[in-house]
Amino acid sequence: MIELSKAEFAVMDALWQGFPAKAADIINRLSNQTEWHEKTIKTLLGRLVKKEAITFDKDGREYVYMPLIAKDEYTLKVSKSFLEHFFNGRLTALISGFAKQKDLSAEDINELKKIIQDWEKERGE
Repeated sequence: MIELSKAEFAVMDALWQGFPAKAADIINRLSNQTEWHEKTIKTLLGRLVKKEAITFDKDGREYVYMPLIAKDEYTLKVSKSFLEHFFNGRLTALISGFAKQKDLSAEDINELKKIIQDWEKERGE
């Protein structure tokens, strides 16, 4: 699995918002969230190319970037890795920790209930 730093993930997230995208598009998307210099973002794009997380085509003097990994695919792998590392792969341990600290909102609980109900319906239970 490709490992991304927090900064690299922010650039990927900006690219996932709409692609293919020119460097200027990605810089504009990040300008609202960060104070990074244009050169910093271009350096991060170069790192992502080396990691084979993104690819590019040249359009005249500009580079046009496209992701090589899907956001949902990447976040699922990272989530599973996190669960394995900290909770022995058990989602219930993670959720119960939040529940015990009263960090689950009523909206969170309702969404979790719906997810379980939908999952049970798919399985025919």
